[in-house]
Amino acid sequence: MADGAKIKIQYYRSAICTPDKHKVIVRSLGLTKLNQVVERPDTADIRGMVAKIPHLLRIVGS
Repeated sequence: MADGAKIKIQYYRSAICTPDKHKVIVRSLGLTKLNQVVERPDTADIRGMVAKIPHLLRIVGS
């Protein structure tokens, strides 16, 4: 993970029937709408958040 590296995260499945912890992770990543793509720093913290909910998020075209 190089300095200034970014990853693009896509929110592609709804978090409606998921535990509250999953909803908190989605919101903390700044995701509000389905199919929204956000760019975040490529850090272990962000990767860990994405790894917790792989059924809701995907990493696209880094």
